[in-house]
Amino acid sequence: MALTLYALDGCPYCEKVHDALTEADVDYETVWVEAMHSDRDEVKRVSGQRGVPVLVDDDHGVTMSESENILQYVERTLA
Repeated sequence: MALTLYALDGCPYCEKVHDALTEADVDYETVWVEAMHSDRDEVKRVSGQRGVPVLVDDDHGVTMSESENILQYVERTLA
């Protein structure tokens, strides 16, 4: 499974997603992003925006942002 989580250290929304992925026993890679929105070019490239968290699921062709959406996706699709 090829999952990538773009996250910011200390972000409570990113932490919720991390906890959900860990609890679901899903393997994923974390890409830590810069605190400054203007420095998040990789996040913008993959998701079209600079906010985090962003989850990229290459196996399902899904890229999503907004922690609540990601948490629902983890519960419904990955858990």
